[in-house]
Amino acid sequence: QFIFVVAFTTFLISCVDYDILFANKAVNHSQHPSEPIKVTLPDAFLPPNVCSSRIQANSFLICILVIAGVFWIHRLVKFIYNVCCYWEIHSFYINALKIPMSTLPYYTWQEVQARIVQIQKEHQICIHKKELTELDIYHRILRFKNYMVAMVNKSLLPIRFRLPLLGDTVFYTRGLKYNFELIFFWGPGSLFENEWSLKAEYKRAGNRLELAEKLSTRILWIGIANFLLCPLILIWQILYAFFSYTEILKREPGSLGARCWSLYGRCYLRHFNELDHELHSRLSKGYKPASKYMNCFISPLLTIVAKNVAFFAGSILAVLIALTIYDEDVLAVEHVLTTVTLLGVGITVCRSFIPDQHLVFCPEQLLRVILAHIHYMPDHWQGNAHRYETRDEFAQLFQYKAVFILEELLSPIITPLILIICLRPKSLDIVDFFRNFTVEVVGVGDTCSFAQMDVRQHGHPAWMSAGKTEASIYQQAEDGKTELSLMHFAITNPKWQPPRESTAFIGFLKERVHRDSSVALAQQAVLPENALFSSIQSLQSESEPHSLIANVIVGSSALGFHMGRDGQASRHLSEVASALRSFSPLQSAQQPPSGFQTAGRDGEGAQPRGASAMTASGADARTVSSGSSAWEGQLQSMILSEYASTEMSLHALYMHEV
Repeated sequence: QFIFVVAFTTFLISCVDYDILFANKAVNHSQHPSEPIKVTLPDAFLPPNVCSSRIQANSFLICILVIAGVFWIHRLVKFIYNVCCYWEIHSFYINALKIPMSTLPYYTWQEVQARIVQIQKEHQICIHKKELTELDIYHRILRFKNYMVAMVNKSLLPIRFRLPLLGDTVFYTRGLKYNFELIFFWGPGSLFENEWSLKAEYKRAGNRLELAEKLSTRILWIGIANFLLCPLILIWQILYAFFSYTEILKREPGSLGARCWSLYGRCYLRHFNELDHELHSRLSKGYKPASKYMNCFISPLLTIVAKNVAFFAGSILAVLIALTIYDEDVLAVEHVLTTVTLLGVGITVCRSFIPDQHLVFCPEQLLRVILAHIHYMPDHWQGNAHRYETRDEFAQLFQYKAVFILEELLSPIITPLILIICLRPKSLDIVDFFRNFTVEVVGVGDTCSFAQMDVRQHGHPAWMSAGKTEASIYQQAEDGKTELSLMHFAITNPKWQPPRESTAFIGFLKERVHRDSSVALAQQAVLPENALFSSIQSLQSESEPHSLIANVIVGSSALGFHMGRDGQASRHLSEVASALRSFSPLQSAQQPPSGFQTAGRDGEGAQPRGASAMTASGADARTVSSGSSAWEGQLQSMILSEYASTEMSLHALYMHEV
């Protein structure tokens, strides 16, 4: 793509005669002037010798081509290096894990991970320790990403700003992220001396001021380099965006009005020790309710304007189409085809601002559905889902695709300013962060201490860690990141044995769930079927676990409408606890929940669909037996993954209610 963009742009600049293309200059192929002139596309192309001379005469273009060539050589070297690394991975899968490439697509990550753990026991692939745990494997894969998640969680990176007129804004682009990683992890003079070890001087507190000054100087030079390369990067961003999105905009004009999870949202919502595919799956499940929630906030004035503009544009477009049907020569009139295209795009854009007339405004329930999947939500959002302030804050996590493109285009200009003005003053805080929150794990190397998910070291008293944590305010992870990450990892990896403090926290959580669920059983809560339940359930897939989530979310809204806010929150808590109680304990053999009870009208336990097939084996239910076929294993893993996802969703709802 890089070669094509550079070559095609050069061709458009130097090798096209636009006077002929725009019919400003006549071309006559015939020897008889009276014959009609027919211009072809090759007529607008300049001869090779003329094209070459124009390129040679343009010194600015030659300079850009030289820089592009150097950059392409760098990318080529990186590509060759990556191919070598991928070949080593290929050999490791075939020779060590005994997984042929033909069957690899049918393996789940849990199966691959189990084989790595077993191979370590048999062949000692890691010489520094006898056994590898699931957490060790995650630490090796996610070492740097865990640091980034922790720095965003502790608000160490300068990505949130208060601007005039715009208010609180977030600016976090791929270019800015690339520079952060270049400075901290792998660039020349970075804090890490290799992929697994922090430099020794950054582990000592004696020379922290000198290291901070050194880091500040390095950030300054990288910022200056960004300034010097800003024109080239900006040109590349514009060209790449033009070639990438023009066809999409023509095919789907409303695509820029669609939303996507922002880069900041992906980092803010990510658990410690959460792999890319796990995060993608979780956020994809929350996309539909998040879109419905944002669509609830439509300005009535904007809707009226959009309807009228769409009507006017549609009227003009209808007349032009009718005239074209009557006589196709209408298209030969100058700018008619352009007008038809722009009117069509304008109508599609206007329709994106016109809400569905059947849309039901239920922001509180939608926000709880979103929470069930994204797992993180500020406390002040609860009870304020209908406010535009909440909507604006959520838009920082779930932004328009057009905003994403605009931020990427502005990134070459803004990134140097952020590095020089905002990041440099934080140099001392960054040095202290890496010293205070880096631990050395045998067989793994230096990792972020937050990724240990140690409730005692990094727990927050407001998240059921009161009395179990010794962390100061500086050491606490915000927004329940430690507690929720611990629960997510324990549920995703049922064979993992947590340390003593984490085991005590999980045990306390189970006891609390059991106590609160007893309240729900004593009250014999009945959840009647209603339109709101059907609407919420439609946001989920048709699987049994997601139906349970829909029941839990809508139940108290149906029964507790006349209750006070505290009473309704208490009912929410009891219902979620009752649903959680139906799942098997985290530290058991992790067979599927044979006692899974829906919170339905009858209140009776119901075996979920597919549960009998899953419980037929006495082995671990969240791994596939070696005798299973590829199809059966994939189906079984998919079902069990859904139950694990639902269990974590219920834990997220419960822990936010406590």
